Amino acid sequence: MELVNKVAQSGIETISLDAFMQNKAVVAFDIKDFLVMELVLREKAFRESLKAHDWSIYQDKTVAVFCSVDTLIPRWAYMLVASYLQDVAQQVSVGTLQFVQEQIAQQQIAAFDWSIYQGKNVVVKGCGNQVSEAAYLSATLQLQKYAKKIMYGEPCSAVPIWRK
Repeated sequence: MELVNKVAQSGIETISLDAFMQNKAVVAFDIKDFLVMELVLREKAFRESLKAHDWSIYQDKTVAVFCSVDTLIPRWAYMLVASYLQDVAQQVSVGTLQFVQEQIAQQQIAAFDWSIYQGKNVVVKGCGNQVSEAAYLSATLQLQKYAKKIMYGEPCSAVPIWRK
């Protein structure tokens, strides 16, 4: 008796969203580290610590600018940080490290050519990865424009999600 791989013969395309989450180096810039006692922003001290900071660590990286403590940060402080990062960083965004990584994944999902799945049955892998719910949602919205059927899981045991 010959074994037949019915999954391979089914023509189901498998997509792993991990590739969208493997974005370029994102580095955190926490304004808290430049505050007096990590709590108060004093303009003169803030400017001096920014001026003395080694900005080369952000060279060609995406930088997530945020403040991890609950204190008032004037808007001009973000502007001042941006002015130092302008000629060093590849991209600068406001938000936590996780938030900025999510933004990049969303941009990559939106820019991807999903038409390669035109008229196909597609399984979006779900086992053992660190993909966010937002990435699954965005990928589903993109796939619905092209795919014949969308499933979640593995080709051998997929949960049906949508069918044209």
